[in-house]
Amino acid sequence: MVEHIYFSDDTLTLTLLDQRFLPVQEDFFVCQTTDDIVKALQVMVVRGAPAIGVSAAFGACIALNEALNTPDWRVTLAHLLEYIANARPTAVNLRWAIKRMRKLWLENNTIEAKDLLALWLKEARLIQQEDIENNRKMGFFGGELLQDGWTIMTHCNAGALATAGYGTALGVIRGAIEQNKHIKVIANETRPFLQGARLTAYELAKDGIEVSVACDNACALLMQRKLVDAVVVGADRIAANGDTANKIGTYGVAIIAKEHGIPFYVAAPSSTIDIETLCGEDIPIETRPSKEVSHIGEHRLIPYNVKVFNFAFDVTPAKLITGIITENGVLRNPYQKNIAELFKHKK
Repeated sequence: MVEHIYFSDDTLTLTLLDQRFLPVQEDFFVCQTTDDIVKALQVMVVRGAPAIGVSAAFGACIALNEALNTPDWRVTLAHLLEYIANARPTAVNLRWAIKRMRKLWLENNTIEAKDLLALWLKEARLIQQEDIENNRKMGFFGGELLQDGWTIMTHCNAGALATAGYGTALGVIRGAIEQNKHIKVIANETRPFLQGARLTAYELAKDGIEVSVACDNACALLMQRKLVDAVVVGADRIAANGDTANKIGTYGVAIIAKEHGIPFYVAAPSSTIDIETLCGEDIPIETRPSKEVSHIGEHRLIPYNVKVFNFAFDVTPAKLITGIITENGVLRNPYQKNIAELFKHKK
């Protein structure tokens, strides 16, 4: 994998591998302003909850540098941080990262801007490194759940590209392979943005991991024909009761897996668990531009004046989830109790 999130301390710019153009070309998007950061998040130059969180942390550093050119940098900075935090509603890591940067500022509220910048740069790099380390831990715990010779279905992209590196759901695949297990992957195409077909297949093929792409409507047939041994997906937000928001279509995959007795795992760092969100009904679901459904590139697919549903996420109820793989181990039912216990020990 090429380095897909890179921050320059010298120029205070964030360079992101532009995921809109993969796998055909590897272009880069350079963020120099807060507007650039927000655009990169909203048009999905960068996507995936952990990667969004890392990008937001570096975005806070860009916002601070931008605020220095205003009469009251503290007031301006507070507004810019909120601007970044509101860029997308569902992935909790976005607000989690901004909240973490704000907390550091609050603890050093008399600090000069240049000193705050130094603190924030260090914190953003720590968030980036922690994510990679947590992914590797998840990979180990999740890899132990998979058996040699299994074929794993995944939905959307929850790999290195969706994180600081290594991956959550794909980190579990990588973890199993590092445990000398032969694992094959079925990547659901994941309409309409095709993260599975474009991104999951791209990075697994680069790593030499056997992968096939399936159209989303083939999930039931593949499971019926016993071509799937387990499902592993990522998450954009996990509620306190274990209900999980992930890319649209995940809920349907979970229902089909339950019907066929196939284990369904969610892999996500504890930062994706939002204990302030009590259940899935409370998770805000992003709606995206209708053009993502109505067009491929500039070519229109559906008639004019026809409405489009383009919900970016759906919520899988906890009762359909076999286990939630975190850097602290595998959580199982009762999720509400076990999530509360996990966070009690984190305090």
